[in-house]
Amino acid sequence: MTIGPSVAYRLRMELLSVNIGHPRDNPWDDALSKTGIDKRAVSGRVAVAAPGPIGTGAVGLAGDRVFDVEFHGGDDQALYAYAKEDYDYWASRVEIPLHPGIFGENLTTGGLPVSNARIGDRWRIGCDVIVEVSTPRIPCGTFRGWMDIKGWLRTFTLAQRPGTYLRVISPGTIGAGDPVAIELRRDHEVTVALAFAALTTDRPLLPRLLAAREWLPQNVIEKAESYVADNPVSADVE
Repeated sequence: MTIGPSVAYRLRMELLSVNIGHPRDNPWDDALSKTGIDKRAVSGRVAVAAPGPIGTGAVGLAGDRVFDVEFHGGDDQALYAYAKEDYDYWASRVEIPLHPGIFGENLTTGGLPVSNARIGDRWRIGCDVIVEVSTPRIPCGTFRGWMDIKGWLRTFTLAQRPGTYLRVISPGTIGAGDPVAIELRRDHEVTVALAFAALTTDRPLLPRLLAAREWLPQNVIEKAESYVADNPVSADVE
């Protein structure tokens, strides 16, 4: 059974916006002087490639980078995608103007139910680029400060609309208006929404993530395995 609403893919799925960060001061994290959360839409074609291991600040989109190199960037978080349909949900619930990139995403999609994607699913963007769903975005203190909305982390978490990180499987260039196609749908029930719930508000779901262990980042696998080791009875029930 899939966690969350069953959403059919639209006939027209597309990349609405490609967003690149503008480095700015980070007053919300004492350990970081800069942040790249201020993403803004760009025109034209942008190169996409796998950035390599986490720790360098590199991401999968040319011209962008992260500054929290311990927890962000690298192959498992090469790109971050968020759906217009989820922005539509927030539009009536927050009092600030929303635009592509304001949640820090590189890719704003249309017609693609991102939270219902399965871990390991592959999407083709445009002609050449193939990406793979890796793990949900977990909101951080910089995101809270950037949005400047009281209780934002709790509000965002409870909404269960996290968006997803993507690996780059095949490089190329992308641009706004490119079609998005589902190249591969994995045969398991571990959706982005389920993984997000397990990692945030519903830890007893963690054992279920291991059905997608082949495509999960190692740190997520370790969290699920640790839960199973500490809760063998409840894990068997799940």
